[in-house]
Amino acid sequence: MADIDNKDTAEMDPADMEDVEEVEEEETGEDNKARQLTVQMMQNPQILAALQERLDGLVGSPSGYMESLPKIVKRRVNALKNLQVKCAHIEAKFYEEVHELERKYAALYQPLFDKRSEIIKAAYEPTDEECEWKADDEEELSVSKQDEMKDKAKVEEEKKDEEKEDPKGIPEFWLTVFKNVDLLSDMLQEHDEPILKHLQDIKVKFSDAGQPMSFTLEFFFEPNDFFTNTLLTKTYVMRSEPDETDPFSFDGPEIMRCTGCPIDWTKGKNVTLKTIKKKQKHKGRGTVRTVTKTVPNDSFFNFFSPPEVPESGEMDEDSEAVLAADFEIGHFIRERIVPRAVLYFTGEAIEDDDDDYDEEGEEADDEEGEEEADEENDPEYDPKV
Repeated sequence: MADIDNKDTAEMDPADMEDVEEVEEEETGEDNKARQLTVQMMQNPQILAALQERLDGLVGSPSGYMESLPKIVKRRVNALKNLQVKCAHIEAKFYEEVHELERKYAALYQPLFDKRSEIIKAAYEPTDEECEWKADDEEELSVSKQDEMKDKAKVEEEKKDEEKEDPKGIPEFWLTVFKNVDLLSDMLQEHDEPILKHLQDIKVKFSDAGQPMSFTLEFFFEPNDFFTNTLLTKTYVMRSEPDETDPFSFDGPEIMRCTGCPIDWTKGKNVTLKTIKKKQKHKGRGTVRTVTKTVPNDSFFNFFSPPEVPESGEMDEDSEAVLAADFEIGHFIRERIVPRAVLYFTGEAIEDDDDDYDEEGEEADDEEGEEEADEENDPEYDPKV
């Protein structure tokens, strides 16, 4: 195709070529002028303000199609909207019943979680039968080979036990879980880790029947040198009903606010605060003095002191961002970490998440490869063009 175009161009009269070039130059000049005018307009504050006002006025306004409908059709559409509002209220009841089911099954899960906690903190030693686990790489091994490997592993473990003291329970279980999960590890600071080594259990407690929908995360600590609390709590209050002013925005329960708890820090051990020293110079005398000041410090334990939501519901952007992240973390701990803690400890839950992303990437690579193959098989395909 490229050769044909070159041939046609060669047969054109030179005068015609000049005309073409002049037209192209004129069109390019007009494009540049339009582009420059657009840039100048976008740099004009008054024009931008007027444009923004116009866009704001369009938010929530009906589409041109709706405006063009006959009045009798609009009337029927309003009837459909009223049906949709009733659907939203039914959906709210559905989520309330789901919450009741969560409460019911939480009571069934709890004995298993309690036993997990006892094993972690060495209050209970599981039996040999309870410790039996068939790994994936053992599935294809013969029974005799498995027995041989188990005997060998048992001998090696006994040697190790003789060489060093047997650790109690599963040391640093919850700290390891936190460090394995990006959402939680981002909150951790180096000075938090010695404290979280004393974390023994995390439980989820749902609100009682008939009470407003909420859940509480309970963090249980063994006695330590950092604070006197053995229990730290974080409560999330939710709402499962459509907003009267905007019922169509309802999309299930939403967290309305959260409350933490005070931490009774041992003197000099509060990792949420740090002391800084600043030098100040006197304007008149020129003398310099050192001032000591206590300021907030980054720490996981700020999780228990969230911003308060005012009654008006209006908050600054920073507080809104903190609360949004807080809600996400609380929900993740409730939905994923507590029910599947051992899989986050071993990293298996994280590998599953990674596999999902890898599969998407592989699919994209395959599609790209297919496109390349199709191009190469095309008889008219020219890689130089």
